[in-house]
Amino acid sequence: MSIWFTSDLHVGHANIIKYCDRPFADVDEMNIALVERWNNLVSPRDIVYILGDLAMGKLDDSLAVVEMLRGSKVLVIGNHDRPFGASPGRRERMERKYIEAGGLAGILHGTVPLQIGGHDVLASHFPYQDDGDQRYKDHRPIDEGHKWLLHGHVHERWKVRAEQRMINVGVDVWDFAPVHEDELVAIIRG
Repeated sequence: MSIWFTSDLHVGHANIIKYCDRPFADVDEMNIALVERWNNLVSPRDIVYILGDLAMGKLDDSLAVVEMLRGSKVLVIGNHDRPFGASPGRRERMERKYIEAGGLAGILHGTVPLQIGGHDVLASHFPYQDDGDQRYKDHRPIDEGHKWLLHGHVHERWKVRAEQRMINVGVDVWDFAPVHEDELVAIIRG
């Protein structure tokens, strides 16, 4: 069993191709590539933490693609995931839909403490800071000055900011595939 991390798949989101200059002709090509690259790495017994912004577009269609992804998938909610900011009743309904239709093992909110390779880390959709962008300030993890943060949200803007202890696990900087925890541990160890 291995542990993987990823973020910002935006399955079903045609406009993300243009916004992030993704190398796909259309959303179908992107979805197929995301599934193939994921399934070439991840075994059915592996765990994959998805740090937000999993599916967009028509949700039923997008979640059907997500269900094709191997492994035990745990979603940490991002700002483009339907449960984000929803009222309690709607959030519960949407989470149930994500789990049932997308084959997710679980859904988490906010900042999640984890351990990889003997290192205590935090996992969140949001980075500690984002080049002056003040949006989602109340959702960002608190930087206590010692833990590395695995995050998404920034797409192609950076991969690693070692001085700030932040690693972007988003598909836009990891060849549109999940990244193995060993690669992240190597970055942390420097």
